[in-house]
Amino acid sequence: MFARLTPLLFAAAASLAWAGPGAVEEAQKQPLNLTAIGMFFVFVLGTLGITYWAARRTKSTSDFYTAGGGISGFQNGLAIAGDYMSAATLLGLSSMVFAKGLDGFIFAVGFFVGWPVILFMMAERLRNLGRFTFADIASYRLDQGKIRTFAAMGSLTVVCFYLIVQMVGAGQLIKLLFGLDYATAVIVVGVLMVVYVTFGGMIATTWVQIIKACLLLAGGIVLLIMTMSQFGFSLETMAAKAVATHKDGMKIVGPGSLLADPVSAVSMSLGLVFGTAGLPHILMRFFTVPNAVEARKSVFVASGFIGLFFLVVCTLGLAAISIVGGDPQFFEGGKVGGKLIGGGNMPVMHLANAVGGNLYLGFMSAVAFATILAVVSGLALAGASAIAHDIYARVMRGGKATEAEEMRVSRWASLGLGVVAVVLGIAFEKQNVAFLVGLTFGIAASTNFPILILSMYWKGLTTRGALIGGIVGLVSAVTFVVLSKAVWVVVLNNPAPIFPYEQPALFSMPLAFFFTWLFSVTDKSARAKNEIDAFDDQYVRSQTGIGAAAASNH
Repeated sequence: MFARLTPLLFAAAASLAWAGPGAVEEAQKQPLNLTAIGMFFVFVLGTLGITYWAARRTKSTSDFYTAGGGISGFQNGLAIAGDYMSAATLLGLSSMVFAKGLDGFIFAVGFFVGWPVILFMMAERLRNLGRFTFADIASYRLDQGKIRTFAAMGSLTVVCFYLIVQMVGAGQLIKLLFGLDYATAVIVVGVLMVVYVTFGGMIATTWVQIIKACLLLAGGIVLLIMTMSQFGFSLETMAAKAVATHKDGMKIVGPGSLLADPVSAVSMSLGLVFGTAGLPHILMRFFTVPNAVEARKSVFVASGFIGLFFLVVCTLGLAAISIVGGDPQFFEGGKVGGKLIGGGNMPVMHLANAVGGNLYLGFMSAVAFATILAVVSGLALAGASAIAHDIYARVMRGGKATEAEEMRVSRWASLGLGVVAVVLGIAFEKQNVAFLVGLTFGIAASTNFPILILSMYWKGLTTRGALIGGIVGLVSAVTFVVLSKAVWVVVLNNPAPIFPYEQPALFSMPLAFFFTWLFSVTDKSARAKNEIDAFDDQYVRSQTGIGAAAASNH
């Protein structure tokens, strides 16, 4: 059950939701960790220096949104990995393996499988057709005003829900690890997010994500090496001790409750796979590279680093079963099998303390906070681009806005998103935000992905079909989640859910595709004929990139 999540998502936000109902809410403020705070300040000062450097290089809208298209495929792959590997992955996925065993590994696969879809079906065409946002592709041959407005609204919906999740996770995590007040922690994250995006744009955001990815990978791998030394570097020994220690014994090495209901499993899988391919802050990264070859390389590099990190995190979760799960010092009241100190999402932090002492715990705490800053910066930039580029410059000003005007609106939009994120993050402190996980990925999979993929591959798509299908996907995803147990019972206190499943994608995504098809094939207007005829020109550009460079420099 999606019961708790912190930050992505990507990224990987939903993994924390599996840590158990109210896991983050149960966390209590711990004694001040001076090591963690010191490392946190080192990271913040370093990234603010990067922002100052980036601000001096950010002169145009192209620099602000896409770093001028000057990021290499390898750098962009690292940045994408940084965008996708959230604190939820580190804390939530490891805690799920700690609690459920193999189910955690299966869950990781769902997050990972979306990347081949992006690599083989989307990366090249995204780079050749787009300029700043995925709305550039969706509206390429359709009605610019209507489609851009809808695409921007879909992007902002996903961004705002994901930001709420990130901010709540940030507040609870920092309250736990740094001893700060919850509201203070949320405000700190919001202020830093606004500074990175407003002054440094995509250049600063990219390098913050690259540094964060390197720190997270290095920290996780070093922790894994120190941990495996406890088992003589034998996976077999580690697994045997985990089985012997865990209360469920051999059950943890086989599929458990995650696959007990095939409908829920398939729906969750669809949401994770295709939701990833519809996240605006991930799609936006493909416009930062100079050409389609580098775009493909980005996904390849990102897939490798993300896959490595997931394996490291899952292995750490398995190792924590015997090292943390059998040590009474990590449990409230010193009772093994009771509540973990700090809540159910802390096994990997306790593991860092067990094998590396307080110093390494401080380092991992600071890295966990760094992951939040990187993810929220990417989200804020995606939201600001939707407001300034799609709504203001293209729809309200009809493409006649100057770069200076668009940059000014972008920065005000970043500030506005920061304020909204802080306010909602504080408002949702005590709320179970499980429904936001399903909603974020469900909306991305049911609204953004169908319109994006059909606009690139189906000649028959029309403006009417895209609008109606997208709206149906959006409304149905929201409705199904509201009527599910996560909201209808847990939040609204009704006795039983009307919609029996937690994840909406299996139902809302087909509805989006069906209504998009239906209202496209029945559209016999002259405009629809012109949109269909324009597909051949779009197809040539998507395959060859001819005209992409000129559009990027426009």
